[in-house]
Amino acid sequence: MDTDALAELRPHAFAIAYRMLGTVADAEDVVQEAMLRTQRTLADGERIDSLRAYLATVVTRLAIDQLRSARRRREQYVGEWLPEPLLTAAPQNPPAESAELADSLSVALLIVLESLTPQQRAAFLLRDVFDYPYDEVAAIVGTSEENARQLAARARRAVEAGRPRFEASREARERLADRFFAAALEGDLEGLERLLADEVVLHGDGGGKVPALARPVGGAARVARTLKAWVAAGRRVGPIRLRRTEINGQPGALILDATGRPTGAMALQIGAGRIEAIHSIVNPDKLAHLPEAPEVA
Repeated sequence: MDTDALAELRPHAFAIAYRMLGTVADAEDVVQEAMLRTQRTLADGERIDSLRAYLATVVTRLAIDQLRSARRRREQYVGEWLPEPLLTAAPQNPPAESAELADSLSVALLIVLESLTPQQRAAFLLRDVFDYPYDEVAAIVGTSEENARQLAARARRAVEAGRPRFEASREARERLADRFFAAALEGDLEGLERLLADEVVLHGDGGGKVPALARPVGGAARVARTLKAWVAAGRRVGPIRLRRTEINGQPGALILDATGRPTGAMALQIGAGRIEAIHSIVNPDKLAHLPEAPEVA
């Protein structure tokens, strides 16, 4: 049994599972189950022509089943549901490929993917993100090639209508993010407003576990005032500690308590030299994995 080859495919399996599910724990559970099933198949002496395609098939089908069962839970979620934040690594792939993979991890795009059916989501990710040919997409999803093309096309239209545009370079986004977090900590209202797009939207996810926005806040002036109020409220409890990092392929920061434990994660969506959306996740259930968060390409 080629256990080394299977282990090498684990990051690819996680990359598919996380983009399908938007939650780290569920993605890890799916990958673990898929690895076990693949190992059993190999141990039974069954022939697998492509280990990569076989593992992707098992992961995708398990994720589709998981998504179907998760729909009702997310409908009952308290407040706005956002994907679990994922700390991402510095790019290891060619620049164009790295940019595409990073964009496909963004919180904003994962929210758009939530509007798709599980099969549409799978077809889009396999074809447009991971570049599987349509015949393999069809085999993985369990449909005809013609239907796989239709699923991907419908998903693509929905995604393109709501997909964020990351026009700034990686370096420019990081510089703007540094200025944003500095202005936020200083309570510089005017400085914040200058960095925000007119139609910026601030999203918050507390899951009913901790205080958070009841609904998204829009507009540069309102968002800046809300951020300033958050910082002021936080300072009444104690010093605010930020650790700049990359979250879901985009500039972000972790908010840390006195022990260094993350109590919040904030990811920025930046385009055309301004911040267009801010995603703040403070639900403790969604932060528990962060110190051990897997890094994906």
